[in-house]
Amino acid sequence: MELSGEAKRRFRLQDYSPKPSIKGVEVVELHRHTDDGGSFTELGRFTAGVSAAFGGFVLAQVNYSELEPGAIKAFHLHRRQTDVWFVPPGDKILLVLLDVRAGSPTEGARMRLVLGDGRSRLVLIPPGVAHGCRNLGAARGRIIYFTDTHFAPAPEASDEGRLPWDFGGADIWDSARE
Repeated sequence: MELSGEAKRRFRLQDYSPKPSIKGVEVVELHRHTDDGGSFTELGRFTAGVSAAFGGFVLAQVNYSELEPGAIKAFHLHRRQTDVWFVPPGDKILLVLLDVRAGSPTEGARMRLVLGDGRSRLVLIPPGVAHGCRNLGAARGRIIYFTDTHFAPAPEASDEGRLPWDFGGADIWDSARE
C-alpha cells in the first residue's frame, strides 16, 4: 500500500521505548485486591518506621492533599525530605519530576507519570528532584504521601522550597497528542 505524498512525509512509527528516568526515583506497583464488595490495597509496611518497599526510607509523617479539577501545583523542591506518593486508582493525576541536582547523572532529566487512573502505585521522590502535579480528572484529585521528615512551616526550619510552575517549560503540563 502506498501513502499519499503528505502522509508519506509526515508518517512515523509510534515510539514504545522506555521513557527517560531520574536516578533515585522509584516506582512500585501495588497489588489491588478486589471482589464484588470492593477493594483493598496495602500502601506500606513499616517496621520501626522503616519501609519494606523502599529500603532506607524511614517514615516520619503521612499527609493528605486535594487538587481541584485542572489545578496545577508546582514545583515543590526539598533539600532534605524524601516523599513517597500514592494517588487512589479512581483519580487521575499527572506527576511531573525534574532532576535539578547539580552533578546528578540525570541532571536536567524530566519525567511524567500518570498516577491513579485504575492503577495502584507508589513513587519515591528523592531530595533535589522538583515535583509538581496536575489533576487530569473531572473531580477533586487526592494524594496521600509519606515523608521522612516532619512538616516545619517556620522559615528557619522549613524544607518547603518552590520553583515556578513553568520551570520545566509550560508545555510539560500539556496532554500527550499521539
